[in-house]
Amino acid sequence: QAQLVESGGGLVQAGGSLRLSCVASERTGRTFSISSMGWFRQAPGKEREFVAAINWIGDSTQYADSVKGRFAISKDNGKNTVYLHMNSLKPEDTAVYYCAGPKTPLTPALTEITAYAYWGQGTQVTVSS
Repeated sequence: QAQLVESGGGLVQAGGSLRLSCVASERTGRTFSISSMGWFRQAPGKEREFVAAINWIGDSTQYADSVKGRFAISKDNGKNTVYLHMNSLKPEDTAVYYCAGPKTPLTPALTEITAYAYWGQGTQVTVSS
């Protein structure tokens, strides 16, 4: 069973920055280097939505329109970690952020939630106005 653990959330003022991290457990780390990864978020009363994804090599990314130009996803295979760098944060970015791993390895950056089988527990990001 894959295990993903997010960290880095918190309270920040609008315009500020945060960096989220997601570490794959030792067991899942064996395939981390050949896995694409994604970040999703869920605000209260709303469905979970795609934020960003990176392909297994780490040289191709996809972003939701709402975060393009402000967020950046990156992947460090040596640390079994995927990051989400968030800049120019807005109150509407407030949500629980989840990292996710796909059902199969060696995939491109995946935007569909149904492509993901492994999820972290989430980390809260709150942006005050």
